[in-house]
Amino acid sequence: MVADPLIIAGETIHSRLWVGTSRYPSPQVMLQALEAAHAGLVTVSVRRLNLRAPQETFLDLLVGRFRLLPNTAGCYTAEEAVFLAELSKEALQTNWIKLEVIGDEHTLWPDPEELLSAARELVKRGFIVLAYAPDDPMVCQRLAEAGCAAVMPLAAPIGSGQGIRDPERLALIRHKLPHTPLIIDAGIGSPSDAAIAMEMGYDGILVNTAIAEAQHPVLMAEAMRLAVEAGRKAYHAGRIPRVSYARPSSPIEGLPWS
Repeated sequence: MVADPLIIAGETIHSRLWVGTSRYPSPQVMLQALEAAHAGLVTVSVRRLNLRAPQETFLDLLVGRFRLLPNTAGCYTAEEAVFLAELSKEALQTNWIKLEVIGDEHTLWPDPEELLSAARELVKRGFIVLAYAPDDPMVCQRLAEAGCAAVMPLAAPIGSGQGIRDPERLALIRHKLPHTPLIIDAGIGSPSDAAIAMEMGYDGILVNTAIAEAQHPVLMAEAMRLAVEAGRKAYHAGRIPRVSYARPSSPIEGLPWS
């Protein structure tokens, strides 16, 4: 295979598996899981961090060991999301932000109107915006047109572990945005889900709950990493077409008795 780097906003991310930092049974298990995943980016919720005293949170365990991607989880308005992005930029010295603007506290579904408004404002302010989005082809296209460095459609509701609920819509998003980095964010439940998404041509996977709440998080993190790698290789290898009839694996055409 030729070199296959993941490049976003001109920067190479060393791994296509990104991992979140919530819901782990302990900080030590979290660190072991992040290491086992070889996490390319590690997301941290700005709301959960005491940015003025990182020693009072797990942030001091992460800085210098992993590349952090702050997110605006818990925001319900564009104004709130922009404020948290500016706060994280000052505290963590990064203009990269995973943008989340939620429309409903029960479904945790992205609010398209507020999301687009926040994305446009943050891009205008010089942020590298990676936007968590619904699996809506038009919303994802609008986010790409707004200047988002990556678009991150969900596979299923956050934390649900349902896997890829609508592969046709995700395939359509990939088709409509062939040159935009696309990361599956939310809903992944098992390594097989991750492999399927990568086989579809997605550029990466963000996983949190499926690893953190597994019976053995570190082992699950390793399994997710291997699945992402296998899925990407399968995408490049090119699968055989699906057909509605059987084909013998050992053809008999041309044999003396045929």
